[in-house]
Amino acid sequence: MDQRIFPVTRSEAEWREMLTPEQYAVMRGHGTERPGSCALLNEKRAGTFSCVGCGQRLFVATRKFESGTGWPSFDTPVEGAIEETVDRSHGMVRTEVHCSQCGSHLGHVFPDGPPPTGLRYCINGVALDFEPE
Repeated sequence: MDQRIFPVTRSEAEWREMLTPEQYAVMRGHGTERPGSCALLNEKRAGTFSCVGCGQRLFVATRKFESGTGWPSFDTPVEGAIEETVDRSHGMVRTEVHCSQCGSHLGHVFPDGPPPTGLRYCINGVALDFEPE
């Protein structure tokens, strides 16, 4: 986990108390949920996706698209909601994305998304809450 201090902080015991084991493994342990396993994968209603760890708004539903990867994908985050770090795990170099408020791991961003941004924010659904409009 990033060593910097985020605006929303909790002890590891508090994180374990509030998150499910799968959420903890993904959000605090930089894990990945099984592709196709997320209930939010097929969510198509208007609304907002937020961080399970702190409630910060991360993505609006109009920026979600079907990537065929098995994870919710977006082309643009809410401004200032996402921070990036270099991820050199698993013999690859990728760009990890995490919540700017609590530092929780969300997923990765790739340069193979649709226009106009060309970006694909590939996000673990267990890290997201959805609030319909």
